[in-house]
Amino acid sequence: MQAKPSLKQQLKSGDVTVGSWMGLASAAIAEIMVDAGFDWLVVDLEHSTTGLKEAEDLIRTVDLKGGVPLVRVASNDPVQIKHVMDAGAHGVVVPMVGTAEDAKRAVDAVRYPPAGKRGVGLARAHRYGPGFEEYAARINDEAVVIVQIEHVDAVRNAEAILAVDGVDGSMIGPYDLSASLGMPGNLDAPEVVAEVDRYLAASLAAGKPAGYHVVHPDHRLVAERIAQGYTFLAFGTDFLFLGNACREQMASLNAARAKAGPR
Repeated sequence: MQAKPSLKQQLKSGDVTVGSWMGLASAAIAEIMVDAGFDWLVVDLEHSTTGLKEAEDLIRTVDLKGGVPLVRVASNDPVQIKHVMDAGAHGVVVPMVGTAEDAKRAVDAVRYPPAGKRGVGLARAHRYGPGFEEYAARINDEAVVIVQIEHVDAVRNAEAILAVDGVDGSMIGPYDLSASLGMPGNLDAPEVVAEVDRYLAASLAAGKPAGYHVVHPDHRLVAERIAQGYTFLAFGTDFLFLGNACREQMASLNAARAKAGPR
């Protein structure tokens, strides 16, 4: 049986990949989501209370289940990037990348010298020592770096950001983008739509995967983004999938109870 291509290979080939976001530090939920068939899962350290130890446990769970664990770090911090990569993450999603210099900083934090500036140490990624040489020989070529373009100035710099060697793709941040335009949360405003379209055009021109997080768990919205040309799609979050399923089922159950009346 032919081995499935790596996420990095899929991104390079322009394949559509669909992953999801994990804000709840639950290994059980991570297992369920891998089994559901997502192409990758992002452990979120920016907008969650998940800590590094919990992130390592989630990375381990996704990895050992045969999934692809990525981590959205809290900021473009080489120390935190080093920590999650040492824990075994297959790559990182880096928020608020506004310039080519920011993008180069993220790539350098993932790669070992001479290609980058990542510090060398032993941890889970290196099988706690014995696997260091094998890991070091391949990780510079295999690690995935996704940059988030989330400010109007970053959209204007998208061409330069995407040209940085080692940037595998990007993801637009429409909520922060709308805030940078002075209209937070108003994603349908013509000004916001125009900047998102500008980002997509820059990504397509650069031949790099364009990314979008469809937060509301509705597969039809993902299909719409695919039709527009996006190929790196985040779909929902663990807590929204759980919450929506609970609310939908309880609404139906409460309707049935009301119809039945008192006993």
